[in-house]
Amino acid sequence: MSTEPEPATEDTTDAVDTGPEIPGTAETAGSASEAQPDGETAGDGGETAAQVSEGEAELAAQRIERERIERRKAEKPGPIDAGGKLSGTAADLLAAVRAVESGEKPAAAVFGAPEPARRPAPEPVRPPRPAPAERATVPAAPAGPAPETVQSVGRVLAEGGAPEALAPQTAALLGEGAQDALRADPWQLLRVAGVRPEQADGFARALLGAECGPDDERRGRAVTVWLLEQAALAGHTALELPRLTATLAQRGVPDPDAAVQSTLAEGEALAFQDALDEPGARPEVAEGEGAEGEERPVRVLIGLERYALAEESLADGLARLVNSAPKQDGSAADWEQAAASAQGSAGELIRAAAAHGLVLHTGGEASLAEPAALLHAAHALGLRAWAAAPGPLGRDRFAALLGAPPSSEAAAPAVVTVAGLLTGAEGPGRDADGGLALDLLVVLDAPQIDVEAGALLAESLPDGARLVLAGDPAVLWSVGPGRVFADLLAARVCPQVASRRPDPGPLGELVSGIGIGELSQVEAPGKEVVIVPVRDAGEAVHRTVQLVADSVPRAIGVPAEETQVITPGHGGAAGTRALNAALKERLNPGPGRFGGFDPGDRVVHTPAPGRVLPGRVVTADADGLHLSCAGETVVVPRDRVEGSVRHGWALTAHQALGGRWPAVVVVLPGDAVQALSRPWIYTAFGRAARHLSVVHGVDQALPRAVAETPAKPRTTRLPTLLAPQIPTTD
Repeated sequence: MSTEPEPATEDTTDAVDTGPEIPGTAETAGSASEAQPDGETAGDGGETAAQVSEGEAELAAQRIERERIERRKAEKPGPIDAGGKLSGTAADLLAAVRAVESGEKPAAAVFGAPEPARRPAPEPVRPPRPAPAERATVPAAPAGPAPETVQSVGRVLAEGGAPEALAPQTAALLGEGAQDALRADPWQLLRVAGVRPEQADGFARALLGAECGPDDERRGRAVTVWLLEQAALAGHTALELPRLTATLAQRGVPDPDAAVQSTLAEGEALAFQDALDEPGARPEVAEGEGAEGEERPVRVLIGLERYALAEESLADGLARLVNSAPKQDGSAADWEQAAASAQGSAGELIRAAAAHGLVLHTGGEASLAEPAALLHAAHALGLRAWAAAPGPLGRDRFAALLGAPPSSEAAAPAVVTVAGLLTGAEGPGRDADGGLALDLLVVLDAPQIDVEAGALLAESLPDGARLVLAGDPAVLWSVGPGRVFADLLAARVCPQVASRRPDPGPLGELVSGIGIGELSQVEAPGKEVVIVPVRDAGEAVHRTVQLVADSVPRAIGVPAEETQVITPGHGGAAGTRALNAALKERLNPGPGRFGGFDPGDRVVHTPAPGRVLPGRVVTADADGLHLSCAGETVVVPRDRVEGSVRHGWALTAHQALGGRWPAVVVVLPGDAVQALSRPWIYTAFGRAARHLSVVHGVDQALPRAVAETPAKPRTTRLPTLLAPQIPTTD
């Protein structure tokens, strides 16, 4: 590795914050604020504009699909009998769940009325989904709460000492009669994003006075749901019961078991028990007569029904693809000829996709040539072949490799975004049964797919379609809950094709070593890798601006607009806020006439949690902030700018996923040590195509994180749900 190219000596402005903080939002590097950036929500429920924004359309479509999934689950003839050999607390929890399922307890929040399903079953007979023309129009998002409701909620909040600014969100969450609901159960405030248990406790004490106590059943339920929501932000689809009860005790809930049971009985969460396979267990004992009467070890899990139903739907959809014969367009000889003409592991991928409904493909950046070869081969054989990426960064990157523009009208295989595919804004549209009108779908950057997106995709594929999930398993997992790609790799329920194409050059060598836990010095004769040591966060910001504005353009030949800065978190003295403020001052100074933004500012727009649209500010008017994102004009309403638009010269690694830039500057200030992990470093360093500068202030924490800090484990149920439906390929 070489040292820094000659830096400029100009001073930069002091780092300043770009906007007010949201109360109760974590700001530490490496906290959940990166996975769910503070302020980056899909809206606060107070939107009253007549037109439906792109983010609203996506969320509305997802709500419709989730409702259909939930109702499909309700059509099952009865609750799944999860075993009857539990005792004690586990048995009580299971009894609580069954009470909800049987109707002894309120169940409206858990199961809805049946709705037509796409694939009719012999019993009961269900009509097909609506035709594409009926589904193409996404209903308008519901109007925000009435002004008088917001005012009434604001008065209750003020009475309890809570900020009246929370009134629109609270009213939207609690609906009509929100003020009465808050008075009856002040801990409902905990459902508002950013509110923490101690804040809700203070609000409850102010309203209830002497009636308020830590053993209040309402408090126990609210804290339980809040913990499950926090777990989802960290990537879990459920929590093991002992971990949940222990955390409840730490939060001052006197009887954690009772709190969990109350939450289950009210239908605010679901309980599951999954059998555990003991290491070294003898199959002949487990399956033979000797196993009769023996209790198998189980784990009891508690999860929010939203993610539980999505994970079950995902498992059902994947099992359908694996267990059904793929549509045969072209003879076996045609497929074999296409495979033989491809090179190496590309041929293996074509052969696997020819014979199977679900295939996994792993590899780095260079391996993307193999899904491209598969798409061209399938298209030549007459299949309706499409690729989809989680966001526009990955879409446009693969479109350049595929040699076809991202367009639903392209005669050759085309690539779209997952959101555009599901909403109908991009892609082939829907067939007469409501399924996607395609025969082969290649999902790129598959580690970014969470359980909800995965469920929507799997349920939308028609019978006989082929699904190929392609991605690099070493990158960061999805922002949303689940680890779909990693779970499928571990479950071994379908063919897996590992690319043998290495990423070239010094950058490829460096990143490949990180992937196996080794941070090695590489020869970089063209200054492909540069290390810039710094002493503190202030120097890190200063040196970063020098690199982007002067050193990299002069020494490497990459202009500032093609250089991306990546740092572990939004907060801190060298987080995205501080870096973006300094970079704006140098690269596009201005007064920030519209919510801190000026024309020409580089920004990132988040229309929905986890969805990132890089762009630039064009102008602003009474309608809102006009952005150019991936070649399209996006208008962000005025009241949504603060919550969904940030400056984008500096991003977190999660925000940068799917993108590649000619030059990348990775900033590692001293306070970022706790945020570092092998997947984070692999992801950040891997965004560079030609040049990587590392502003290094963490000393030995960098090689230690590469060698010793793998991805944090996530609790999921997908492998357990797949096991009885699909035999393993071993």
